Amino acid sequence: MTPAAGRDASSTELKLANGDVIVVTASAQETEKGLSDAARSGQSRLAWFTEAGTSRAIGVNPAQVVSLTTGESVG
Repeated sequence: MTPAAGRDASSTELKLANGDVIVVTASAQETEKGLSDAARSGQSRLAWFTEAGTSRAIGVNPAQVVSLTTGESVG
């Protein structure tokens, strides 16, 4: 997915340690909570979101996320 796809006020861009960018359909607060919950649950736990623009479920390893940007301020 390209970083520009699916952005709106309720989307959040996740930048990963390997340089990949994922845009999910969730507010920054919801995204942060999902990542925090998964990180506290165990090292191999994924945070599950809906990928913006595709409606696909996507699992994200919280240890690989280096930054979050809201849909409103991206672009």
